Amino acid sequence: MHGEYKVPGGKLVVVDVDVEDGVLRHVRVAGDFFLEPDEALDAVNGALEGAPADTDAAGLAARIDAALPAGTVMYGLTSDGVGIAVRRALARATDWTDYDWQLIHEAPQPPALHMALDEVLTAEVAAGRRPPTLRVWEWGAPAVIIGSFQSLRNEVDPQGAARHGVEVVRRISGGGAMFVEPGNTITYSLSVPESLVQGLSFQDSYAYLDDWVLGALGDLGIRAWYQPLNDIATDQGKIAGAAQKRMVGPGGGPGAVLHHVTMSYDIDADKMVEVLRIGREKLSDKGTRSAKKRVDPLRRQTGLPREAVIERMIDSFRARYGLTDGKVTDEELARAEELARTKFGSAEWTARVP
Repeated sequence: MHGEYKVPGGKLVVVDVDVEDGVLRHVRVAGDFFLEPDEALDAVNGALEGAPADTDAAGLAARIDAALPAGTVMYGLTSDGVGIAVRRALARATDWTDYDWQLIHEAPQPPALHMALDEVLTAEVAAGRRPPTLRVWEWGAPAVIIGSFQSLRNEVDPQGAARHGVEVVRRISGGGAMFVEPGNTITYSLSVPESLVQGLSFQDSYAYLDDWVLGALGDLGIRAWYQPLNDIATDQGKIAGAAQKRMVGPGGGPGAVLHHVTMSYDIDADKMVEVLRIGREKLSDKGTRSAKKRVDPLRRQTGLPREAVIERMIDSFRARYGLTDGKVTDEELARAEELARTKFGSAEWTARVP
């Protein structure tokens, strides 16, 4: 069995392993990491040899830590990363490059339709009718998108939303509220087979699915990192938040994962706090009460138009994993429009947690 895992912010770890009589055998760890002294690699392999095959990643990491020679230095490598690579091998996880990725980047669409497209496209990936998909959103109207489990009244000021013409919608994933205006945010979704994150904990899957965009930001000259559980940060503070939803496949079989991210390009903070209740407390802690304050990390740090940032991000993904231009099919769009009307545009769904 073969497993690979790129340590967030680090290097690739590759594990080949057999299972005999319920324990790990013939363990071979490799990768483009740095490790000193040389015999530390033998210690890693030896620590894993004979481990029960059902040992979780943390347990495998503990075995490695206990076996490492004194003074071992790891660069681009962690014991946890090796443990995860082993679990991915045993789960027969797939890799990014195992798929023919499709890009969807279409004209601006209403907020409720974006919510519906996430559900429909991810369900299609789960059913095997659609390849893994990167969808870049274009917003047709300003909106607040609240998490699946958030209280509507606790998060949104209805008078502020009405005054600024901001539509309120609820998504299918958890997490916090997002304030978006056309041209001021960058939002994308990944709809991927569950096998891509096999062997990863829920938290590790966030880091794994965010890794490509950290590289893309690095190509733009921005040093960014994953900040548990679901943030992307730089030395200027948080610049993006992620959320996920797991979907079961047909008949209860292997499913798919929806992972979407909203990045701050240029946000009017004063307007945001008039619409979001919780935002007032969060921003006051950061000293951003001044009039017409803007949160603009991507615009300021890149000096590039939003469209150029998106283009560079897409190019980075394509260079890493391949990416073919695609579109929402007529059937997918019809189903999404129906869901936007009957579910995501309904008061019942939006206020399901009052």
